[in-house]
Amino acid sequence: MNSAAVEETVSVSGATPPRDHSCEYVLEVVNVSKSFPGVLALDDVQLKIRPGTVHALMGENGAGKSTLMKVIAGIYQPDSGEVKLRGETITLETPLKAQQSGIAMIHQELLLMNQMTVAENIWIRREPKNAFGFIDHSEMHKMTEDLFDRLNIHLDPDAEISTLSVANRQMVEIAKAVSFNSDVLIMDEPTSAITETEVAHLFEIIRGLRKQGIGIVYITHKMSELFEIADEFSVFRDGKYIGTHASANVTRDEIIHMMVGRNVDQMFPKEEVELGEVLLSVKNLTLEGVFNDVSFDVRAGEILGFAGLVGSGRSNVAEAIFGVTPADSGTVWIEGEEVHIKNPNDAIMKGMAFLTEDRKETGCFLSLDIQENIQSAVLHENFVNGGGFVDQAKLNIESEELCRKLRVKTPDMEEAIENLSGGNQQKVLIGRWLLTHPRILILDEPTRGIDVGAKAEIHTLVTQLAHKGVAVIMISSELPEVLGMSDRVLVMHEGRVTGILDRSEADQVSVMKLAAQ
Repeated sequence: MNSAAVEETVSVSGATPPRDHSCEYVLEVVNVSKSFPGVLALDDVQLKIRPGTVHALMGENGAGKSTLMKVIAGIYQPDSGEVKLRGETITLETPLKAQQSGIAMIHQELLLMNQMTVAENIWIRREPKNAFGFIDHSEMHKMTEDLFDRLNIHLDPDAEISTLSVANRQMVEIAKAVSFNSDVLIMDEPTSAITETEVAHLFEIIRGLRKQGIGIVYITHKMSELFEIADEFSVFRDGKYIGTHASANVTRDEIIHMMVGRNVDQMFPKEEVELGEVLLSVKNLTLEGVFNDVSFDVRAGEILGFAGLVGSGRSNVAEAIFGVTPADSGTVWIEGEEVHIKNPNDAIMKGMAFLTEDRKETGCFLSLDIQENIQSAVLHENFVNGGGFVDQAKLNIESEELCRKLRVKTPDMEEAIENLSGGNQQKVLIGRWLLTHPRILILDEPTRGIDVGAKAEIHTLVTQLAHKGVAVIMISSELPEVLGMSDRVLVMHEGRVTGILDRSEADQVSVMKLAAQ
C-alpha cells in the first residue's frame, strides 16, 4: 500500500478549519452525565484525546462507551458537563453540527442508505453542482475515485450499497468519515465484520490519519487491536470513568480487571464431555454457486467449530441447514432420521436453534421490547399449562432468569431492544434461542460485539449446554475462540470443506493452511 497516499489530506468544500496543533488535547469531555428512563448511562465522565494519537475506549457492554460517543457526535445532548474541541467549549445540537465542527463518527451499526450509490452516500448534502444548480454526477464520481485512491479502496463509486458485502460497506463508511477532513474521528467497532486483510488495510489508513494530526477514538473489545494500534486507552465501567493509561504500560489481565472489576480466570472454559449419539448429520449438501458437497456429523455434547475466511461459505451452510436458504441437493439427518427443512419453523420444530451473525438485519425486532424479542421463537407447547393455554407467567419467569444469567443490562423487560447496546442486544438473542431448549444449537459469531467479561460467560454457557447433551456448531471469525472451544474444527475455503481437525491437532497454522488453500 502507498502510505504517502493515505497520509494525503482529503479536503472538500466546507471542510473544517485548519487544525490547531497548539492545543494539548484536540477533544475534551468534562464531567458529562446522561440519563435515560431508568438508566444512568454516563455518570460525571471525562475523556481527553491528544491530536495525532489513537485513543482506545474499553469497557463491558453497557459501560457507556457508545453513549458517550453519541454525545460527542451530536446524536445525544448531555444532561450536564461540557465538550471542548481544540480548547473551546462547543454545543453540538445535531450530528451535522458535529461534522461541521470537525467530528466524524463511524457507527457500529452501519448507517448507509441501501438504495443509493456509493458516491451518493459519501457526498450526501455535499454534492457538487453544475452551472445549472443540478448535481454533477460526473464530478461526484471523480471525487469518490480520488478519495478511494488516497485510501487504497477498490470499489465502484456507482455501485448500489445494497449490492456490497458488509466489509465493503464498512469501507464506504470509513471513506465517508475521512472525507470530512475532521480533527476527531470516532470508530465504533470498525473491524467487527471485516477480514484480517481488510483490518491490516484499515490500520494503515489509521496510521496515516494519525500522522496528519487527527485524534482517533477507537472503540473495540479486541485486546490485540488495543496493543497494535492504540497509543492510549480509557476504561469505562457501569457508566463511570475508571482511568486512562498508555497502552505500552499495562498487561492484558490488568485491562480486563479494570473493565469488569473482577478477575476473568478462564476465557475458554472448555471441558471434556462424553459425547453421545450423532444428533445432526449433513451429507453432500450443495447450494449452487455458494457451497458444494458439504458433509459432517455433530454428536450430542460436541462443539464443532466452523473456521474459514469471510466468504468461505460457513454462514451459508448454517442458513441452509436451518431452512433460511434451502440447499439445492444433499440431505440432513436429525437423530438418524432424514428431515426436509423448508423454512426456519420446520427447523425449530425439529429442535434446532440458529443465532444469525447480523443481529440488526436478521436478529432483533428493533421496535419490540426485550420480553417480546426473547420470547419470539418459543413454541407455545413448551409452555402450555394443564388447561391448554400458554403459561405466560412461567414464560416470563424463564425469560427474566435468562436475562439475569446473561447479565443483560436493562432497567426492565419492557425496555425497547433498540435502546440497548449492541452487546446486550446479542445477549437477548442468545437468550431467545436458549428459551426454546434446543437439541441442536448453531451459533454464528456468538461473541461479535461482546465485551471480554461477557465472552467468558457465554463460553461457559456453551460448555454447560454441551454437558447437557446439546450438539453445538460454533461459527467464528476469531480463531482463538474456535480453537479454544471446539472438540473438532471444520475448515472451509471457497464453499468447500477442506478439512476437519480434532482438537488435539488443530492449531492456528494447520487451520489457516486449510482456510487459505
